[in-house]
Amino acid sequence: MIMDGFPILSLMLAVPLLAAVGCLFAEAKTARALALGATLVNFALGVLLWASYDIGGAQWQFVEKLPLFAGFSWALGIDGIALMLIMLSVFLMPICIGASWTSIEKRVGEYMAAFLLMETLMIGVFAAQDLYLFYIFFEAGLIPMYLIIGIWGGADRIYASYKFFLYTLLGSVLMLVAMLWMVNAAGTTDIPTLMGYDFPPHAQTWLWLAFFASFAVKMPMWPVHTWLPDAHVQAPTAGSVILAGVLLKMGGYGFIRFSLPMFPEASAQFAGLVFALSMLAVVLTSLIALVQHDMKKLIAYSSVAHMAIVTIGLFAFNVQGLEGSMIVMLSHGLVSGALFLCVGVIYDRLHTREIDRYGGLSINMPNYALFFMLFTMASVGLPGTSGFVGEFLSLAGIYQVSSGVTAVCATGIILGAAYMLYLYRRVAFGEQKNADAAAMPDISLREWLMLGPIAVAVLWMGVYPESFMAPMRKDIAALDARVARARPEGDAKLAMGKPAAGGHEHAVHEAHGGEAH
Repeated sequence: MIMDGFPILSLMLAVPLLAAVGCLFAEAKTARALALGATLVNFALGVLLWASYDIGGAQWQFVEKLPLFAGFSWALGIDGIALMLIMLSVFLMPICIGASWTSIEKRVGEYMAAFLLMETLMIGVFAAQDLYLFYIFFEAGLIPMYLIIGIWGGADRIYASYKFFLYTLLGSVLMLVAMLWMVNAAGTTDIPTLMGYDFPPHAQTWLWLAFFASFAVKMPMWPVHTWLPDAHVQAPTAGSVILAGVLLKMGGYGFIRFSLPMFPEASAQFAGLVFALSMLAVVLTSLIALVQHDMKKLIAYSSVAHMAIVTIGLFAFNVQGLEGSMIVMLSHGLVSGALFLCVGVIYDRLHTREIDRYGGLSINMPNYALFFMLFTMASVGLPGTSGFVGEFLSLAGIYQVSSGVTAVCATGIILGAAYMLYLYRRVAFGEQKNADAAAMPDISLREWLMLGPIAVAVLWMGVYPESFMAPMRKDIAALDARVARARPEGDAKLAMGKPAAGGHEHAVHEAHGGEAH
């Protein structure tokens, strides 16, 4: 490894944190420049991190340990899964600062400080290796987002920010109680150690439910998703980007890091519940998205449907499902972030998100219409875009377990095409009913610089997903081996009269692993 002994993760946490303190005391122009500079430095550090990551090497890399006091240590380290989510965070952050460049005019320094603090906490969540340290980062992420929605949001921002805060906090209190019990039982707060610790099955059930209460709200899973549309509609554009892009991924990361490896038996026991909630989410939220008048609300409901594909993939208990879930999370982070930016671009010009106020934008904003079309297609899952790879793998994974669940969740792709193309047709095509919309200028250089990099990433992930999968493959295989003993019986296995965790499944796993390397 290039950087033996260099505390790059601590540095990535320190850069935005110090810049946030600076922004608090700076005037608007300086604060914007400082925030952009800090996020670009962190992105450069992220690229260095990815370049130095030893694919196929030790499971945990860039590990830093500093015992602080009894039972609590400053412990950081990443595997391939955390690496990809940190890259997503540092990639979207400068784009968020760019999105807020002209639209935020009041209390600019505090706004930039909130975003930089947010970046610190997001990286902390993915890099923490101490249970309590993870909890602090995970919970503290609520505070800047609460402020961003509550101070710089829309008309109903106070209601939305309180709802977001209370929903997320209630679930997490149960998780803290479970963590205290786990540390007491296992005698350690070290997450890698706990991932290999076998908790008694009867305790696993309660621990799993306590963690589920927190992660299901964060994902968000149906029916605890109702805070999300409100939060998105009221949040400023950059707030929506980071909420959809990274914060929703913390729930999926929690399942991958805690629920599955620490409580495999309980995860298998509750797989049916997760499938039922995910199927309901895919169908119901897609139908709700079809009838929305507000663009942001439509994209928010589509997020719930996409995250349901993540949860079915995670609980498929096989390599394809797990890999698919990770790629869906990364893809959704890019695509939904880009769609919220597209809404922000026209909102900045006309100050309304009502779909009916637009129409025929491809006439006067052709470049904008092209970007919007690319991200619409990626959201639908068109082959060649990032959306296709993840959804295909997730559905291939769940198909090995249940063809019924697969059939229901596949309808989400058809419904997704329906509401996204319906949205695009009403905004970009048709007659220009509104003279103000017809007079809007095409995207500026700043907006090119925001949407261009995401467009490149979406196509790159669609055409060559291997560069994103390679760092995660070994960790996903390790997770698959950990949950294999609890793998539930699938209807395909039962029909063939094969045992649940028998040779067939193992052969599939081996074949997949063999072809992949």
